[in-house]
Amino acid sequence: MAKTTLFTNGRIFLSPSSPGQNAGLHTPPSFASALIIRNDTILHVGSPQDEPITTALSLSSSSSSPEDGKVETIDLAGHSLLPGFIDGHMHLMIMGQSLTKLDLGPCKSLSDIQSTIRSYAAANPDVPRILCRGWMHFMTPDGVTAKDLDGLDVQGKDRPILVDTKDLHSAWCNTAGIRDLGADEWKDVPGGTIERDATTGKVTGVFNEAANITYVWPYLARVATVEERVAAIQAAVEAYHSVGYTGAIDMAMDEGAWDALQELRRRSSSDGKEGIPLRIAAYWLVKPGKNDQENVRQVERAIELAKEFNSETTPDCRVVGVKVICDGIIDACTAGLSEPYEHNGHREVPLWTAEQLEPVVKRADEAGLQVALHAIGDETIKTVLDVLIAHASPERRPRVEHLELSSERDAERLGKAGITASIQPVHADPAILRAWPKLLGAHRCGRAFAYREFADHGAPLALGSDAPTAPHAPLPNVYIGTTRRSYREPDYQTTVNPHFALGVAEAVAAASQGVAYSCRDENRIGRLEKGMKADFTIVDMEWEKEKVKEAKVLETWFDGKKVWSAKN
Repeated sequence: MAKTTLFTNGRIFLSPSSPGQNAGLHTPPSFASALIIRNDTILHVGSPQDEPITTALSLSSSSSSPEDGKVETIDLAGHSLLPGFIDGHMHLMIMGQSLTKLDLGPCKSLSDIQSTIRSYAAANPDVPRILCRGWMHFMTPDGVTAKDLDGLDVQGKDRPILVDTKDLHSAWCNTAGIRDLGADEWKDVPGGTIERDATTGKVTGVFNEAANITYVWPYLARVATVEERVAAIQAAVEAYHSVGYTGAIDMAMDEGAWDALQELRRRSSSDGKEGIPLRIAAYWLVKPGKNDQENVRQVERAIELAKEFNSETTPDCRVVGVKVICDGIIDACTAGLSEPYEHNGHREVPLWTAEQLEPVVKRADEAGLQVALHAIGDETIKTVLDVLIAHASPERRPRVEHLELSSERDAERLGKAGITASIQPVHADPAILRAWPKLLGAHRCGRAFAYREFADHGAPLALGSDAPTAPHAPLPNVYIGTTRRSYREPDYQTTVNPHFALGVAEAVAAASQGVAYSCRDENRIGRLEKGMKADFTIVDMEWEKEKVKEAKVLETWFDGKKVWSAKN
């Protein structure tokens, strides 16, 4: 039965630019006042007096059958109707799992961490493992070992305690955790470190970069049952609906998450239709191997999956490319910099050299896959741009993830090459960057998060959250990107390079249309136009950048159906 719904008396956001283009800092938002959908498709966007709408209403009023052309009218009461947001960079299963982990984000010190875990352990005596998230290195400036987590459990228990850093690049565990992981038997891996005692050589309980990805991530997937993994993804989908998302790009898909996602698809299907109400594009994670053959073998797995799961066969659950983590993060002093870190004179060894990246990029590109390269430090950004410009076809829409500290020259190269700038303004929140001047020096902090340069040089923008490494809601992301102020601590007055800010309309488009373009889905989703999918969110908001932080998501619609409401 065809269902037609008319939305009126609202501000229907109109895309301020063509797909692949940026609106610019000063472009104001523009709106229609009415939108009409039939089933899962937008029929028309404009005003209530437009012919397609008046015709539909006329047929509705003359029809005697509820199955024959009846139009339901919804009064938006002046609220804004935006394209469904699409998270340009997130981790779906880990996001869902994080919702049940102990959050250490509010902690300021090691003693805070210990007290928080001790209280949680006492309140949750039956959980088999104590899993935590949100640790940041500034909380523990003198470093940590397993001993710092020992003795925190209730009397008579010694459960494994495993703590993720906020960015997911490192993990820290207690002595029971080392045993449960089997970490004493682990061998060092390229691009990662297993921290060991300088005298005895024994594992101390901290695992960084590729060691974390290679060993700890699979462990977490292994100890979780299929039911728990499926439930985690379902929880992530529901959490995403509540903040206005209708799509997401998973930027580190692996076998465990993929199997759970397919199981949820099977369970959610009815009448031959995919039942997960979130459009998912996945980039397969390529981990550092021992040689080129091992690296390319992982690309072949992505190619195999993309042949089965693509825009023709499963348009709402696709494998679209590969992702390579090419450096670490600035807070842990593992991002690749062209100059040493200010406080210790250290320069990080690359996780991937250009020579190691080239065969991966070449094979993925020749197979028609997109390439996404994680690059945070300026030296790594230069390296990945060298490789992408030389070996990735522009029509595949290659992309660089994060781009936190770029040179002026590379910002220009990024734009001229048309490489997508996949950015997460939530990582630019001033409240979490207090350590940067000490780590980088004030002179380099002036190059942080140069979004305005990327956009003005022509790089397509795609906004994401990197959840669960950061809060996932899209409107706080827009607020930080446009004001360069803190959403986490609204009273914190520091701004981060406000001359690199985005415009509000520009940022909203980059968080919807821009993400759709980045994964080659701009002809179906990401903007409100005739023929597009009826994915949108209804928001109570003002369009001044300072007021975006007060915006409230009221409803989320996917495929023409309401999937979340604040009233419920």
